[in-house]
Amino acid sequence: MIEAVVFDVGETLVSDDRYWHDWADWLDVPWHTLSALVGAVVAQGRDNADAVRLLRPGIDLAAEYEACEAAGRGEYLDETDLYPDVRPALTSLRAAGARVLIAGNQTASAGALLRGLELPADAIATSGEWGVAKPRPEFFDKVIDLAGVAPECILYVGDHPANDIIPAHAAGLRTAHVRRGPYGILWASSPEANLADRRINGLDELVDIITS
Repeated sequence: MIEAVVFDVGETLVSDDRYWHDWADWLDVPWHTLSALVGAVVAQGRDNADAVRLLRPGIDLAAEYEACEAAGRGEYLDETDLYPDVRPALTSLRAAGARVLIAGNQTASAGALLRGLELPADAIATSGEWGVAKPRPEFFDKVIDLAGVAPECILYVGDHPANDIIPAHAAGLRTAHVRRGPYGILWASSPEANLADRRINGLDELVDIITS
């Protein structure tokens, strides 16, 4: 029985459109150029940050983040960044008795921004706050601790087969692969995605999964 549902953030709950547009503006390149490079590295199975590294070889990403913050152009999230099904799905899951959690590869400041949205979630945590990121096993150890239930009673929902489905499966969690965002769509038929217990096109499908 599923007692807790844990969500990835980028392209699961939140569209990354603003994130990449802001990076393109900061680097002074056309949005399409950076988007095309993101698509290229995703198709190669690489980290999407490699798109920025292609544009600016040798770039210090941590230093650039700090420079953006100092210039008042740091991370930002508002209601428009959420996929439309997020609030209804999270609300329905809680009403069905599930513990709803959010845990993804984001900065500590992104964690604060997510909490500021007052989502219907019982807890929110990020890799930046935990000091460990997916796909490390230690990240999913923390997910289990956060959920407070046995691994087999946790459903981890994410779009990225390599970062979400494989390591969550290895940690003993149940998994749901959501087919959206570049990774979720491009790698939807990959062996990694096929490890998922469930394949979904939207978060509104989750209530039936945990109540069936």
